[in-house]
Amino acid sequence: MAAFAYDFVIGTVVNPAGLILAKTIPASRLTAFSEAGFGASPSWHGFAIDQVGIAFNDDIGVVGDYRILADHDALRTLGDGVAWVPGSFYDQQTRPALSCSRGTLRRIEDRLADTGLTARIGHEIEFFLVGPDGAQLPSALWAQYGLAGVLEHETFIRDVTASAGLAGIGIEQFHPEYGPNQFELSLAPQSPVAAADQLVLTKLVLGRTARKYGLRVSFSPVPFAGTVGSGAHQHFSLSDDSGSLFEGGDGPSGMTRRGGHVVAGLVDGLPEAQAILCGSVVSGLRMKPGHWAGAYTCWGTENREAAIRFLPAGPGKPHGANVEIKVIDPSANPYFASAAILALALDGLDRESALPPETTVDPATLTAEERAAAGTALLPSDQGSALAALDGSTRLRAALGDQAVDAILAVRRYENDNFGDLAPEALTDRFRMAWSV
Repeated sequence: MAAFAYDFVIGTVVNPAGLILAKTIPASRLTAFSEAGFGASPSWHGFAIDQVGIAFNDDIGVVGDYRILADHDALRTLGDGVAWVPGSFYDQQTRPALSCSRGTLRRIEDRLADTGLTARIGHEIEFFLVGPDGAQLPSALWAQYGLAGVLEHETFIRDVTASAGLAGIGIEQFHPEYGPNQFELSLAPQSPVAAADQLVLTKLVLGRTARKYGLRVSFSPVPFAGTVGSGAHQHFSLSDDSGSLFEGGDGPSGMTRRGGHVVAGLVDGLPEAQAILCGSVVSGLRMKPGHWAGAYTCWGTENREAAIRFLPAGPGKPHGANVEIKVIDPSANPYFASAAILALALDGLDRESALPPETTVDPATLTAEERAAAGTALLPSDQGSALAALDGSTRLRAALGDQAVDAILAVRRYENDNFGDLAPEALTDRFRMAWSV
C-alpha cells in the first residue's frame, strides 16, 4: 500500500449562502474522490445561515443527487496528518452542475481565455477574533492598525503564517485592522479559480489556528452592531496579447481604452451584482458611507469610498495596475463573486461601454444634484432591493446561468423572509458565527 504524507483529506465546496461545506475521506480514498466523487444532495445548495433552514426551489429539493469531485491537482497539505482539496459539483454522469459556484467561475475563466484575456485576482479578507462562543475579546490596548494588536496575538499570527506557508498560501501582508481584535490578510494574486481556492483554504487555516488558542474567527460582514464591518475586497487585473488593460494607455491614470470599457461595465452593472457580492441579511449594516465599503456606485483612482477603486501602475504596485471591488464582504461565495465581477468586465468590453467621469472626492461630500449629474447612486442597504436587482439582471443571468442565480436568490430570500425584520443588535448576535469555520 502506498504511503501518504497525510492521514485524511478535507474536501470543501462553498454554497450560494457563502457557507463552506465539507466531506472528509481517508487518504487512501483520494483517487475515488477525484474520479467518481461522493454523493451530495441538491439541498447542499439551499443550506441557510441559520443552521437549520433549507431554501428549496425548483432545482433544490429532496429528489436527485450530485457528485462532488475533488480537484486532485489543487491538493494542499496542512500538517498534523491533514490535507485539503477543493471540490466541484457534478451530476450523476459527471457533467458539471450548472449551479456549482466553482464550475461557474471556471466557465467564466474559460470564456476569458477564448477572447484572448487573462485575469489575475488577489483576495483580501478581514475578520474578528472572538471567544469560542462568539463573545468579544478584551481590547483595552487596541488601536487602529496598532502594534499592540500584533503583540497581543503574536503567536496566533506566527502560527497562521507558518501554516499558510506549509499549505502554499501566498500571504502578502497580515495586519491589525480598524476594529478591536480585527485583522486583515492580503493574498497573492492568482488565476480566478486558484485565487478563490486559496481564499477558502486561508479561512480553513485561520479557523484551525484560532482553535489552538481557544479562539474562533468571525467572518460576519458586521459581527457587532455599531462597529466597523469586515470586507473581502477583490483586486483584479486583465491582460491581452498587448499587455495590461489597466496601464500604458492614454486614459485616466494610464488606463487603456479597453480598460475603460471594463471599469464602465463594473460601474454600470454593480447594482445588479450587489446580491452576489454583499447580499446577506447582515451585509446592509456595512453598506454605509464612511465605512470604506464602497457604498456609492462610482469609480475613482485610490478612492476608498468608491465602489470601484482604481490603482494605477507604479513602483508601489509590484503586480501592476489593478481594480479593487470594495463592496464584497465575507458572506459572499468567492467563486460566484469573482464570476460576477469578470462577467461585468466582459459585458463592458462587449458593449464598449463608455467610462463615466471619475469621482475624485469622497462621494458623500457631493451634493445630491452633483451625484445625480455624475450618475453616482448610493447602493441600497436593504436586502430586498438588492435581490430584486439581481433577479431582473439579464446580463448576469446570461453569464452565470439561471440555475446559479436562482440558487443565490433562494438562500438570500430565505434570510430576508425570516430575519429581515430583526434589529441590528439581534441580527449581528444571531449571525456573528454563521460563516465561521
